[in-house]
Amino acid sequence: MKITSTKITDKFWQNYRQLVKEELIPYQWSVINDEISVNIQRENANSLDAVEKSHAIQNLKIAAGLATGEFYGFWFQDSDVYKWLETVAYALRYAPDTDLQQKADDLIQLIAQAQQPDGYLDTYIQLTTPQNKFKHVSFSHELYCMGHYIEAGVAYYQTTGNQTALDIAVKMATCLDNHFGPEVGKLHGYPGHPEIELALAKLADVTGDTRFTNLAKYMIDMRGTTPNFFAEQTKTRQAENITDMFDNMDPDPQAKYFQNQAPVREMKTAEGHAVRMTYLLTGMAHIARQTHDQSLIEACQRLWNNITDRRMYITGGIGSTVSGEAFTYDYDLPNDTMYAETCASCAMTFFAKQMQELTPDRKYADLMERELFNGTISGMSLDGKHFFYVNPLSVDPVASANDPTKSHVKVQRADWFGCACCPPNLARLVASVDQYIYTVKDDTIYVDQFIGNHTTFDNGLTIDQSGNYPWQGNITLKVTATQPSQSTLAIRIPTWSQPNYQLAINGVAQSIELNNGYAKISQVWSGTTELTLTLDMSARKTQADPKVTADIGKLAVERGPLVYCLEQADNGSQLPQLALPLTASFIEKTDENSLAIPFVRLQAEGTRIKEDSDALYSTATVRSVEATELNFIPYFAWANRTAGEMEVWVAKQG
Repeated sequence: MKITSTKITDKFWQNYRQLVKEELIPYQWSVINDEISVNIQRENANSLDAVEKSHAIQNLKIAAGLATGEFYGFWFQDSDVYKWLETVAYALRYAPDTDLQQKADDLIQLIAQAQQPDGYLDTYIQLTTPQNKFKHVSFSHELYCMGHYIEAGVAYYQTTGNQTALDIAVKMATCLDNHFGPEVGKLHGYPGHPEIELALAKLADVTGDTRFTNLAKYMIDMRGTTPNFFAEQTKTRQAENITDMFDNMDPDPQAKYFQNQAPVREMKTAEGHAVRMTYLLTGMAHIARQTHDQSLIEACQRLWNNITDRRMYITGGIGSTVSGEAFTYDYDLPNDTMYAETCASCAMTFFAKQMQELTPDRKYADLMERELFNGTISGMSLDGKHFFYVNPLSVDPVASANDPTKSHVKVQRADWFGCACCPPNLARLVASVDQYIYTVKDDTIYVDQFIGNHTTFDNGLTIDQSGNYPWQGNITLKVTATQPSQSTLAIRIPTWSQPNYQLAINGVAQSIELNNGYAKISQVWSGTTELTLTLDMSARKTQADPKVTADIGKLAVERGPLVYCLEQADNGSQLPQLALPLTASFIEKTDENSLAIPFVRLQAEGTRIKEDSDALYSTATVRSVEATELNFIPYFAWANRTAGEMEVWVAKQG
């Protein structure tokens, strides 16, 4: 059984997808074409120089021989163009647009002209050091950029049938297959920044060509083995007296930064650059499914558990430090110096989806939900025109402005970034969110997400899902069969709602034992069957494992799938002086005026420390406090008003 079509009817996600189509796609197109002047923000604690413009399209034109000039910008900027193209591919499915499609068709022709006859395409190498092709793959991002094109080419072909888009991807993959592999004369290696692995898996799915699966598997199997491929390339460059710009910035070739410290099947913990780690895991899970590689599946499960049980924020964010944008160690989850890159939350969503495709389980769908409603969309403002690279859980504008260790923590979203990976990554995720609603496995349809939609399946079933999620917990699924069909519908019962939920079929309450977190209904479907699910949307207080020292004595507030936060605009300054009683109850109010969208605000009676001394230090006494009202808004919506403080974790009183 397969999905034949999905149309999103959900108000919440229609809004975001409309922003992507009407705001972000044209805005990004203007940026990569240098048509508008934007305020480019430096990221990664200002360790990388900001560029003044993108120049990404112009680089392609120069490589294609259609313009003259020199390469400009970051060496990985080709990927910005390809993620734009992939976003367009998904957007055209829900918002057909002949002008936009023509623009994308023209871009594909440009990319085809820039691609070399052997399939190679990387404008930085082609325009600066063509003799260094595949000479420094630990940091060159050649395979990363080509991987992003392959993803885009596959998506665009699937949407429009554009054969050129797919041909470019196949030529790229063939080029890589000609240069990498176990054969004598080939490079026995893998990329510094994983991406090509998951892209090759997607290409194998659409073409049926097992060469691409085998190449991805080879790269995964070789990572972390001895002799170390990156170290060997360094020796070769030194012997041949080859120098390039990466020599001064490339980390130790055996560093955890590259997930290169051990073979993937021996890795016990998620290490290094968080996006690289989760892109690698996404590819591993997909290739494991294609090859039925049990040891690779076990490695994915082990690393999944390490991330989600010990190294992930409540919002789904990952990456505890700006240094290397990386994981650090178990339970090290600081709130005010964290990184939690938007790309990393997108990558965790991709990883979760591949794990769900392997073995459907509530924990994977639960995490997709956590990422979709918290860790990802917090990266974009409600107007679709401003973006976060870093998604902190505690912000003080004074600290961000004056503490160098917190300079990466921003209080307002930027127009754009010199390293602009996050906005287009989020755009392609939002535009493809329909792909995360259902998982089909054999004769079972897993309802993973509660996003309103109309979906048809090739066995004659149609599902119409409706509700006002994430604000209300009443979900209706109308299952219509054009002809009698024997199959199973598995409905996820979120962990946060269990055991307080109700499920009815045609108005009759059901008591169904859960299987891996799903209520499974197996029957012959005929006519129209209405299923209603009622979830417990009560606000709840959450505490962290006490080994997370940053959160000892603190509470977080959640409601349904959403994490909430305190913002200065509602609660005044000095937010760390506020406390929430463990026994506090919440008042829910629909707020239609404070933000660009209606939302549910949470209010509770709390306390604020009284400022009763001007002395920096004084004899310890019981602090005097005064009653105050605490106002919580959804985390994803913070920083859409005036700049100010923000806190997710609030002190626990009592």
